[in-house]
Amino acid sequence: MIRAAVIGWPVSQSRSPLIHGHWLKRFGIEGDYGRVAIEPERAGDFFAHFADSDLAGGNVTIPYKEIAAGAAYHREPVVERVGAANTLWVEDGVLCADNTDGSGFVANLDERAPGWDKTPGEALVLGAGGAAAAVVDALVERGFSLRIVNRTLSRAEALAARYPGRAHADVLSEANRYASTAGFIVNTTSLGMKGDGVIDLDMNVVPANAVVTDIVYVPLMTPFLTAAAERGLRTVDGLGMLLHQAVPGFRRWFGQQPSVTADLRALIEADL
Repeated sequence: MIRAAVIGWPVSQSRSPLIHGHWLKRFGIEGDYGRVAIEPERAGDFFAHFADSDLAGGNVTIPYKEIAAGAAYHREPVVERVGAANTLWVEDGVLCADNTDGSGFVANLDERAPGWDKTPGEALVLGAGGAAAAVVDALVERGFSLRIVNRTLSRAEALAARYPGRAHADVLSEANRYASTAGFIVNTTSLGMKGDGVIDLDMNVVPANAVVTDIVYVPLMTPFLTAAAERGLRTVDGLGMLLHQAVPGFRRWFGQQPSVTADLRALIEADL
């Protein structure tokens, strides 16, 4: 039986077993996808010996994406650019790593807001953490020029420096200044998750044709997205990113190409 798992600390909240369990049933595969909680003091050793475990691969969640990337023998180019991995697999006896967060992010937008990148211009990215790195990389690949704003300026500057001429940094308090010319706005911070915190962004200054999205998906309609929708802006919630980022891993571990379908989305929505 092929085994894979989501790995992190904690992992009890992860919906990945539901997603992959749905696909295993859909294809009639005798496989298993579970949760592996690794204490921080064990993380380095766990990933260093991952290829010798009984796992064919797995998804990596907080706080181990950087550690996983460093432990991999083969890293996809996006992992080198972003410095983090969320998808692992064992091939020819060695650990391999990919980062599908960015591809999942844009696949969600392609599905839920077709044409969102037809005329890529200025994009405003709120936050400069690990999730922001994958989002920024994907937006650069789609042709956007970026303004990254973050509470800690140095983190935004470090992220922007990876894409000279394409990304610029400023503090989060200056977000409204850039929102007035942004055709695309994304929140990559945890603000709004489960109602925790509010993003101080004036949606009234945002261009009427802008697309606004949030990578937070609990709740589906965060206060950030609700404010955008009330202004009449096109919005996309973050659940699809979670679903689409899972596709490449399942294909690598179980040998079948799954799809993100309405019934899968409904299954996860019911569990939120």
